[in-house]
Amino acid sequence: MHRLTLGTVAIALVPSLAFAQDGSVHRAMATITPQDYQHRIEIIADDSMMGRDTPSRGLDLTAQWVAGEFERFGLRPGGDDGGYLQRYEIAMARTNVAASSLTLPGGRTLRFDRDATRVGGGYLPDGLTAPVVVVAGTRNLATALANVDLEGAIVIVPVETGPNGAFARASRNLIFGVWRAGPAALLTVADIADGDWTALQGTQQRAAIHVPWRDGGRGPLVMVREPGIASALQAAGINLRELRATTNATARLVPGMEVTLQIVPEITERMTAPNTVGILEGSDPELRDEYVVYSAHMDHVGTRCRRTGADTICNGADDDASGTVGVVQLAQAFSALTPRPRRSIIFLTVSGEERGLWGSDYFAGHPPVPIDNIVADLNADMIGRNWTDTIVVIGKEHSDLGSTLNRVNAAHPELDMTAIDDLWPDERFYFRSDHYNFARRGVPILFFFNGTHPDYHRPSDHTDKINSEKASRIVKLMMYLGLDVANRDARPQWKPESYREIVSE
Repeated sequence: MHRLTLGTVAIALVPSLAFAQDGSVHRAMATITPQDYQHRIEIIADDSMMGRDTPSRGLDLTAQWVAGEFERFGLRPGGDDGGYLQRYEIAMARTNVAASSLTLPGGRTLRFDRDATRVGGGYLPDGLTAPVVVVAGTRNLATALANVDLEGAIVIVPVETGPNGAFARASRNLIFGVWRAGPAALLTVADIADGDWTALQGTQQRAAIHVPWRDGGRGPLVMVREPGIASALQAAGINLRELRATTNATARLVPGMEVTLQIVPEITERMTAPNTVGILEGSDPELRDEYVVYSAHMDHVGTRCRRTGADTICNGADDDASGTVGVVQLAQAFSALTPRPRRSIIFLTVSGEERGLWGSDYFAGHPPVPIDNIVADLNADMIGRNWTDTIVVIGKEHSDLGSTLNRVNAAHPELDMTAIDDLWPDERFYFRSDHYNFARRGVPILFFFNGTHPDYHRPSDHTDKINSEKASRIVKLMMYLGLDVANRDARPQWKPESYREIVSE
């Protein structure tokens, strides 16, 4: 890879940078070593952790190990009941087909043991009566969706299916685009063969992981067999054949049409999964009730990844043992500071990121401190591979944290590490890691990320491929940045246009 550098930047020595020259900071930085980093990553990305799936014994062991480190550093517990662990509920659930139904205009009710089947998403145990929006076509889909209000709506999408009822590629793209826009529910309508329908119906009777407290999040994805709903749609002027032939996307509210959807879960098993939370109290009486969060996800995918040869354990050394160890290294270094930063620091390792950002969603919705008092989240996800002198930092353009990072980065050329902007905006990584659950609740964020590689989500993501020397320099850069944010008078500020685009709660 070619070397990327910043030009020379003249800066004034602001109080936070003056603080960073204190001998205590240099001593604290000296605790962040490649050897210590490598030792820790080999603990949590070892085969004995079995890939740290959510939920799993290996994940619990990892959380307990992080908690033990936080206790050793003297951090204050930020979890449940005076401990370091914050646990959230997950369950095994399947569709209660007898209690679930879809009621169409005119009073006709479709049954989930015959006419419809839930294929993904959440449940609607209390039922929902909502207006209908019909969407078809994939070309310029984002533009079409921007012209219709999907909040609280039930979207109907005609789709094509292949063997075993699987969605055809174009239909998958359409479904993903619509579902991501956040309707209350998504009904896909398919003309599907009897055998494929029978097989698909059986899937909703197999218990799968369910997160009950997120039922207000992403709505259910339902497949409806065409003969059951065609007449109601035709009466509303909806021609399924024409819509399936559409390439340019269309999205329109169907005037006067409402449907009622109720999908009830049957819980077969209840479990919990952990986050680990440690807090370093700030030194300033006026600012110690404000917090900077360092976050990373300690889970990976267990054995649920693309296997290579005989190895079936997906250790996730880079994804994201690298970020988790970074947070532990930061906790150790910050705890060695005298005096402590003016603002308090929360060190957070979450679970369930690989399942859909579960742990960070739960933490941000149930924080140990008011969410409005969290001034920034600095998230690390995959920081141990690729370039030796460059780290991508996503989100720089959305708040003044970006200019702060540029200034801090320029002030520390000895790190030989340059923070650059998002190289892959089309991949939408901003929405794919734990910082997003802070951002959508109004907390400015930066996301440190070295990009993917051929070992991504494969058993070959091993500890021997981690560049601990490079990762240690990234952790030091993150510490200098956190010191600046924690010690300056003003809290970070959103760019107004970004706030309007991203913040939803």
